[in-house]
Amino acid sequence: MIRHWTNMFVAVAPDCPVETGVVPVSKREGKPAHIIQYELLADYPYHYTFEEQLFEVYFRHKGFDPDMPEAERNRLRDELLAKSHPCMRASQLPKKFGWGVHYNDEGKIAIYAMESEAYQKLLDEANNNELMELQIALRSSRKKE
Repeated sequence: MIRHWTNMFVAVAPDCPVETGVVPVSKREGKPAHIIQYELLADYPYHYTFEEQLFEVYFRHKGFDPDMPEAERNRLRDELLAKSHPCMRASQLPKKFGWGVHYNDEGKIAIYAMESEAYQKLLDEANNNELMELQIALRSSRKKE
Protein backbone atom coordinates (compact mmCIF):
# COMPACT_ATOMS: atom_id res chain seq x y z
CA MET A 1 0.00 0.00 0.00
CA ILE A 2 1.14 3.53 -0.73
CA ARG A 3 1.99 5.83 2.15
CA HIS A 4 -0.31 8.83 2.41
CA TRP A 5 2.02 11.84 2.69
CA THR A 6 0.89 15.02 4.42
CA ASN A 7 2.59 18.26 5.51
CA MET A 8 5.68 17.66 3.42
CA PHE A 9 7.68 19.84 1.06
CA VAL A 10 9.88 18.31 -1.62
CA ALA A 11 12.61 20.78 -2.55
CA VAL A 12 14.29 20.80 -5.95
CA ALA A 13 17.22 18.41 -6.37
CA PRO A 14 20.70 19.84 -5.73
CA ASP A 15 21.78 18.88 -9.26
CA CYS A 16 18.68 20.28 -10.98
CA PRO A 17 19.91 21.69 -14.32
CA VAL A 18 17.61 24.75 -14.33
CA GLU A 19 17.46 27.88 -12.19
CA THR A 20 13.75 28.56 -12.57
CA GLY A 21 10.66 26.39 -12.87
CA VAL A 22 10.43 25.24 -16.47
CA VAL A 23 7.25 23.97 -18.10
CA PRO A 24 8.18 20.55 -19.51
CA VAL A 25 7.57 19.99 -23.21
CA SER A 26 7.90 16.95 -25.41
CA LYS A 27 8.83 16.51 -29.03
CA ARG A 28 7.11 13.11 -29.08
CA GLU A 29 3.56 12.60 -30.25
CA GLY A 30 2.27 11.12 -26.98
CA LYS A 31 2.71 12.98 -23.73
CA PRO A 32 5.27 11.55 -21.30
CA ALA A 33 4.03 10.91 -17.77
CA HIS A 34 5.89 13.89 -16.26
CA ILE A 35 4.13 16.31 -18.63
CA ILE A 36 0.73 14.91 -17.69
CA GLN A 37 1.77 15.18 -14.04
CA TYR A 38 2.81 18.82 -14.53
CA GLU A 39 -0.47 19.69 -16.28
CA LEU A 40 -2.59 18.12 -13.54
CA LEU A 41 -0.71 19.75 -10.67
CA ALA A 42 -0.30 23.16 -12.33
CA ASP A 43 -3.93 23.35 -13.46
CA TYR A 44 -5.44 21.93 -10.28
CA PRO A 45 -3.30 22.84 -7.25
CA TYR A 46 -4.31 21.02 -4.07
CA HIS A 47 -6.94 19.02 -5.96
CA TYR A 48 -5.19 15.64 -6.11
CA THR A 49 -3.64 13.47 -3.44
CA PHE A 50 -0.52 11.58 -4.47
CA GLU A 51 -2.58 8.45 -5.10
CA GLU A 52 -5.19 10.31 -7.16
CA GLN A 53 -2.64 12.04 -9.37
CA LEU A 54 -0.65 8.82 -9.74
CA PHE A 55 -3.71 7.03 -11.07
CA GLU A 56 -4.82 9.95 -13.24
CA VAL A 57 -1.36 10.21 -14.83
CA TYR A 58 -1.33 6.44 -15.42
CA PHE A 59 -4.86 6.46 -16.86
CA ARG A 60 -4.13 9.31 -19.27
CA HIS A 61 -0.63 8.14 -20.19
CA LYS A 62 -1.91 4.68 -21.15
CA GLY A 63 -4.73 6.22 -23.18
CA PHE A 64 -7.61 4.46 -21.46
CA ASP A 65 -11.12 5.37 -22.55
CA PRO A 66 -12.36 8.26 -20.36
CA ASP A 67 -15.86 6.74 -20.58
CA MET A 68 -14.65 3.46 -19.09
CA PRO A 69 -17.21 1.98 -16.67
CA GLU A 70 -16.55 2.99 -13.06
CA ALA A 71 -16.13 -0.63 -11.93
CA GLU A 72 -13.35 -1.22 -14.48
CA ARG A 73 -11.72 2.09 -13.58
CA ASN A 74 -11.77 1.13 -9.89
CA ARG A 75 -10.24 -2.27 -10.69
CA LEU A 76 -7.40 -0.58 -12.61
CA ARG A 77 -6.87 1.86 -9.75
CA ASP A 78 -6.76 -0.91 -7.15
CA GLU A 79 -4.23 -2.88 -9.25
CA LEU A 80 -2.00 0.16 -9.69
CA LEU A 81 -2.12 1.24 -6.06
CA ALA A 82 -1.44 -2.30 -4.81
CA LYS A 83 2.12 -1.85 -6.11
CA SER A 84 4.82 0.24 -4.48
CA HIS A 85 5.50 3.69 -6.00
CA PRO A 86 8.11 6.31 -5.14
CA CYS A 87 6.91 9.64 -3.79
CA MET A 88 7.31 12.93 -5.62
CA ARG A 89 11.02 13.03 -4.69
CA ALA A 90 11.56 10.82 -7.74
CA SER A 91 9.43 12.93 -10.10
CA GLN A 92 11.07 14.71 -13.01
CA LEU A 93 9.41 17.95 -11.86
CA PRO A 94 11.69 18.56 -8.82
CA LYS A 95 14.63 16.63 -10.31
CA LYS A 96 14.99 18.32 -13.70
CA PHE A 97 12.39 21.04 -14.17
CA GLY A 98 12.72 23.21 -11.04
CA TRP A 99 9.38 22.58 -9.32
CA GLY A 100 9.00 22.11 -5.58
CA VAL A 101 6.15 19.90 -4.43
CA HIS A 102 3.99 20.65 -1.40
CA TYR A 103 1.68 18.13 0.27
CA ASN A 104 -0.81 19.98 2.50
CA ASP A 105 -2.37 18.65 5.71
CA GLU A 106 -4.97 16.74 3.65
CA GLY A 107 -2.27 15.19 1.45
CA LYS A 108 -3.30 17.29 -1.57
CA ILE A 109 -0.43 18.36 -3.83
CA ALA A 110 0.61 21.63 -5.48
CA ILE A 111 3.80 22.60 -7.29
CA TYR A 112 5.83 25.79 -6.99
CA ALA A 113 8.54 27.18 -9.25
CA MET A 114 11.88 27.25 -7.43
CA GLU A 115 12.33 31.00 -8.02
CA SER A 116 8.94 31.93 -6.54
CA GLU A 117 8.32 33.56 -3.20
CA ALA A 118 5.86 30.78 -2.34
CA TYR A 119 8.57 28.14 -2.90
CA GLN A 120 10.99 29.98 -0.63
CA LYS A 121 8.32 30.46 2.02
CA LEU A 122 7.49 26.73 2.01
CA LEU A 123 11.18 25.82 2.09
CA ASP A 124 11.77 28.14 5.05
CA GLU A 125 8.69 26.79 6.81
CA ALA A 126 9.78 23.18 6.30
CA ASN A 127 13.30 24.00 7.55
CA ASN A 128 11.99 25.73 10.68
CA ASN A 129 8.82 23.86 11.53
CA GLU A 130 8.34 20.50 13.16
CA LEU A 131 4.88 20.24 11.60
CA MET A 132 6.17 20.09 8.00
CA GLU A 133 8.65 17.51 6.78
CA LEU A 134 11.36 18.59 4.32
CA GLN A 135 12.51 16.15 1.66
CA ILE A 136 14.97 16.85 -1.13
CA ALA A 137 14.27 15.51 -4.62
CA LEU A 138 16.49 12.67 -5.73
CA ARG A 139 19.61 13.56 -7.66
CA SER A 140 19.56 12.85 -11.37
CA SER A 141 23.13 11.68 -11.40
CA ARG A 142 25.42 9.96 -8.97
CA LYS A 143 27.79 12.17 -7.06
CA LYS A 144 31.33 11.94 -8.45
CA GLU A 145 34.13 11.50 -6.00
